[in-house]
This record gives sequence, structure tokens and C-alpha cells, in this order.
Amino acid sequence: MKKFKNLFIYTVICASFALYSCEGPMGPAGKDGKDGVDANETCKLCHNPASVDLISAQYELSKHSYGEAATSEAGNTGCSPCHESEAFKYVCKNNVPSTFTKITGSYKYANDYASVATAAYGEITCSTCHSSLHTTYGASDVPALTTTAAVSMTFFGGAQAINLTQKGGEGNLCVKCHQPRPFTNARTGNVLNYDSLKTFPTAVLYDGNPAGTTNRIKPGYRTHTHYGTAGAIFAGKGGVEFGSGYSNSMHTTVASCQDCHMGDMNGKAGGHTFSAIGNFNGCNVTGCHGANPISSATTSKYWKQTRDNIKSLLDQLAVKLKVGGVEILNRNPDATSNLWVGLTTNNYDGYLNVYDPINNPNGLTNNTGGTFKAASTTGFSAAQITTNNSLPVLTLTNAQMGAIINFQLCLRDYSLGIHNTAYTTTLLTNTLAALP
Repeated sequence: MKKFKNLFIYTVICASFALYSCEGPMGPAGKDGKDGVDANETCKLCHNPASVDLISAQYELSKHSYGEAATSEAGNTGCSPCHESEAFKYVCKNNVPSTFTKITGSYKYANDYASVATAAYGEITCSTCHSSLHTTYGASDVPALTTTAAVSMTFFGGAQAINLTQKGGEGNLCVKCHQPRPFTNARTGNVLNYDSLKTFPTAVLYDGNPAGTTNRIKPGYRTHTHYGTAGAIFAGKGGVEFGSGYSNSMHTTVASCQDCHMGDMNGKAGGHTFSAIGNFNGCNVTGCHGANPISSATTSKYWKQTRDNIKSLLDQLAVKLKVGGVEILNRNPDATSNLWVGLTTNNYDGYLNVYDPINNPNGLTNNTGGTFKAASTTGFSAAQITTNNSLPVLTLTNAQMGAIINFQLCLRDYSLGIHNTAYTTTLLTNTLAALP
């Protein structure tokens, strides 16, 4: 029986081979299918010497590429929307508001404009601004930008917006981060009421008394608008607008950030360096300044005269910002730590002349006319506390605080009025008139 079973299995196997070998005549050929595309062919749309390779070389010269802030601010949900790639894309994708919300059961407020811990990382790269890259791996991925929507200003807690509609709103991508940081009320954490600074100019904002008083701010060395003020100045917004007569230059409605900051390369400026220093290729085009080209040596009102005038107004404002003969603004001649060296005669950096041996160890040396007492001595040594107690007390009126904000905005705009000559000139002129 076992032999019969084995014979049967063997017979079935042989039969299966026989059937397989009995192949009939070949049928007619089918129609050709649609040609495929080699994977590397779509890559070549961008990854070639004239595109990504060139852009990568340019980007190495950009401050966006250095990654210092991306490393130091990783995990910081408040700062990461502008310093971390994934956080920036998060706030854009989720349309995170620039508002302040009252905390339940408290009189204090929280800033809503923040990322989340799971997205608070990542150096600024191509996909930060071009987040559609590698979606279809085709031409449609370029040059779509991560955002071109109107920008709600964090400075005003979302009460005002910037919308640079020219060139498809491409400038809004830059302004999303290049805007001033809000000042907040020391007691509530809500945005400072900027209107009150000009409506009640002589009212006392800070009287130098210890903590627990009704002071709306407690000024320290690093009381400032942060650094990215150019977008606000360019749009003609963000200042404490004393007086009247405000208007904007043509740049505000005709040019985009990219027109000047991404012009054809010249040396180490232009293209994806985003630097316009010494490079006027974006300015000297038909329809802009092509008929009367601008250069670093230009003495016309479109360059040197404008910058000289704004520098003079900043110098004059600094002279008025004194209490008891002591300057409120901090001097810093070090070009490494002070990015704005040379923009004012005395090399102010936009910080306040308040004693801070930790963050400003050379403050006493640089400010030979005196330095103000710090409201907080956290982290100070016993000797430093003794020094602090010997210093004069700072008091600030609303008008002085408004003037400080306007000085910082115009100094840290960095262009000395080139971004928006009309607005910058009026803002500083009216601020000077508002101070005694």
C-alpha cells in the first residue's frame, strides 16, 4: 500500500511537469504602456549645478545657516517658532495666534504664540521656507513658500497685522519672524498698552521702587524689542506713534524683501545669502533705481543722505534719553557683541544702561557717565549687590518708554531708514518732540 502511494505521488509530479511544458502559441503583443520616469530625472530639476548646488553654496554665507540659535533655543517653545525649523512650520501650519489669553483662575496672561515641545527643534534649512519640497518630486514643488499669509504681529498681541501683498505676498514669509517681540506688563504678563505711552506721556511707568509696587515694567539691561524689527519698519508699523503725519516710502507697497536681499550675487551678498550689504543689484533694476543706480558711494537722498539723517536723529534721541544726567541707553563699542556698531556715534546696542554684571560685564567700563541700579539682583554675588546698591535709581515716564521702544526699533532695523525712510524719519522726529 505504501509503495502504491509513493508511485501515485511520483506520477502526479511527472504529469504536472508535462502539463507545464505543453505551452500553446504566443498571443498578439499588447499596446505599449506609458513611459516611466527615471527617479533621478525628477531630482535633476533642482539638484543641478545651476540650482540647488549653487543655492547651497550661497546659503553657507547666510546667518540663517549658522545654526547657533537653533542649537541654543531647541526645546524652548516660546522662542522656537523663529529659531527652529519644525517649530516655524508648526505655527504656520496650525495658524497659531499671536494673542495673549487670561489664565483661568488668575489675573495673569499667557502668550499664545508658541510651538510645542515635540516640534521645538531643527536648524533652518531649505524645507523651512519651502516646506512643499519633496511632495511630488516635480516642478510643482518649487518655488512654493511655507507661508505668504498676512502676519499677525506678536508685538501688539495680534491686534495689528502686516500684509505685504506685492509679489504674491512673498515678503510675508520673512516678516513672520522679522518683527519685534512684545513688551509685557510685569504684573499681568499681558501686552503693554502702547497707546497709553503716548496718551499719558508724563505718567510714571517705573519709579524704581522694590518689587510688589504697581510698576508696569521692571527694566533691566535686556529690556528690549528683540532684534528682528525690519519687517515692522518696512511695513510702517510697530512704533509708538507720537504726533501725526505718518506715511510710508514706496518700498512698502512696491518692493518685496526678496527684491533687494536676494538680488544677483555680488561677492558674499545676494541670492540665498539674504544679505544686501554692498550689493545693489536688486535695487538697480528697471522700474526701481535702474535710471539712477545706487552704490555705497552714492551721495543722493536714496542712500547716504538718508542714512546720515537717521543716524543724526538716533544720536539726538539718545541725548534726550537721560535721567539725572545718566544715559538710559547702553554703549558697547565691541563689534563682535554689538551688531549695530557704527549706526550711532556712541555705538549704542539697544539694550538699557542697567547694571548687569552677568550679561553685560563691561557695562560699567563702557558707560563712563554712570549706570543705573538693577531692579533684580538674582545671580549677583555679594560684592555685586553692594555695587548695585551704590548706583542711581532709574525712573521712567510713559514718553521715555515709548522713546526707548522707537529707538530700538529704528536702530535694530539696521538699514538706517532705507527700508522705510518716510516712516522712520517721522517716528524719530515726533519722538524727539514728545520728550522734554
